[in-house]
Amino acid sequence: MPAPIDHLAALRAFQDVFASTIPLADPATPVPWCGRWCVHDLVVHLARVHHWAAAQARRTREVPLGRGPFDLAELYDECAAELRGTLAGLDPDARAWTLLDDGVPRAEQAGTVRFWHRRQALETLVHAWDLRTACGLGFDPGPAAWLDCLDEVVTVMHPRQVRLGRIGPPPVRVVLTATEDGVAHELSGAPDGVGTVAVHGPAQSLALLAWGRTGSADPALTVDGDRAALDAVLSAGLTP
Repeated sequence: MPAPIDHLAALRAFQDVFASTIPLADPATPVPWCGRWCVHDLVVHLARVHHWAAAQARRTREVPLGRGPFDLAELYDECAAELRGTLAGLDPDARAWTLLDDGVPRAEQAGTVRFWHRRQALETLVHAWDLRTACGLGFDPGPAAWLDCLDEVVTVMHPRQVRLGRIGPPPVRVVLTATEDGVAHELSGAPDGVGTVAVHGPAQSLALLAWGRTGSADPALTVDGDRAALDAVLSAGLTP
């Protein structure tokens, strides 16, 4: 069994990486795997997400941050600190508004503050990779973080996409297996009797594939099965 991850500690570590990179980045630098975004858009986005998630954890409506202009480093530092302080000050098992409950009948909703520990740590992980990669810098916190990131896509983000009707169930079985631990992560919802596409590779490459940061042609990945079907599943969007 892998050691449990302290997601609040991970959140702080990934926030520190992100914050320390902001002064190194030209705000106009493109982040091409995020559509038309540049570094400015990425920093404002993550700041807004931290601010919004803090309100979700408190079960309150967020106070809008406004449209700017912003001092990027100052904005990010304030929103990052707000999120950390909010999560540290709340009982992890207290009820919260979470993505787990989207599209779920009210009587069955059971999201807690603890959800946001993991969700925001992994949101920050992905965007720290975005920022540093856009700037030509490296970022690899190790396979445990990337395995956690991959697992969240398969067990939380992709099922939510299907549940909300944003995408359909995969028409083939898609099984992602990291070389580090050999655990198979299968997307849910494929019909019985369909073919299987098996993807093997490092945890980082699989997590980035699931988040749309790389493609099935990534040389670090091995694809066994219908690559076109896999690409169709990926292009539909496993995450928002």
